[in-house]
Amino acid sequence: MKFHKQKIPGVWIIEAEPFTDHRGRFRRHYCQKEYEKHGLETNIVQTNISENKMKHTLRGFHFQKKPYGECKTFSCLQGSVYDIVVDLRPGSETFLKWISLKLKGEDFLSLHIPHGCANAFLTQEDSTTMLYYASEYYRPEFESGVRYNDPTFNFEWPVEPSVISEKDKSFPNLDPHSADL
Repeated sequence: MKFHKQKIPGVWIIEAEPFTDHRGRFRRHYCQKEYEKHGLETNIVQTNISENKMKHTLRGFHFQKKPYGECKTFSCLQGSVYDIVVDLRPGSETFLKWISLKLKGEDFLSLHIPHGCANAFLTQEDSTTMLYYASEYYRPEFESGVRYNDPTFNFEWPVEPSVISEKDKSFPNLDPHSADL
């Protein structure tokens, strides 16, 4: 596995190194020793699969508030997504900054997102499947989010999202001075 730092501290692209032979392909998807070596959270308590039927489906931005903040590692197993990570950690050198990248099923890349950052993805193909690990159990009472078109950030999406949940549409504009991040 190869680990590539991103511009937001704690955000990493993890590149699998698949082994291929006449039977097919094998790759490590998670290795506690490798995560520890790079200072990443190794506690995994929940694994989720997001199956998205239609192109241009938006999911996010989601995060859990303290004390149940979570790290997540996302991988695209099928299809492709345009992903944005935003830093919501007051005091961070990249507070309120965001980065974007593409994940494709055939690229064998994972995206690690640390505590205090929110993530959203927009599917670029029909039948896109995402797998992600979380370091904390889902706790609906601590869930929060950022609206995909919050003017605080001026997120740049490749196309306008067409399939969005009511919850994701209704997040209020972020108050960057809120202690409730």
